[in-house]
Amino acid sequence: MSDLQPPRPADQKPARVAKHLMTPGQPRAVRESMSVGTVQKWVLSTLAATTILHMAGGLVLAAAFLDSTGKQIAMLVIATAFGVLAMVAARLIHQSKVLSPWLLLGLVPALVGGYFIFGG
Repeated sequence: MSDLQPPRPADQKPARVAKHLMTPGQPRAVRESMSVGTVQKWVLSTLAATTILHMAGGLVLAAAFLDSTGKQIAMLVIATAFGVLAMVAARLIHQSKVLSPWLLLGLVPALVGGYFIFGG
């Protein structure tokens, strides 16, 4: 019977409840939410970009196991193309301008791979 609380006097203020806790009977204010279409765009662009970037990472990993330096460079160039393509796909899904600083993020897999293959 710990759920039952004694009645409080009329002049006493109600107990302060922490904002991060839910109070039954007092729903939180509804924030402006995203539409289903917006959420779908974000999910699709995230999946497309991560999938294509994984392929770029796989190409970098394959380049690390090649014998010839020329072949390694060719694989890194292809990985760079796939990395930039991943960012272009994400930008196109959001119907944004394709040319943006976000395209530089597509260079990361090949740059990291180049560092470990040739510099590390």
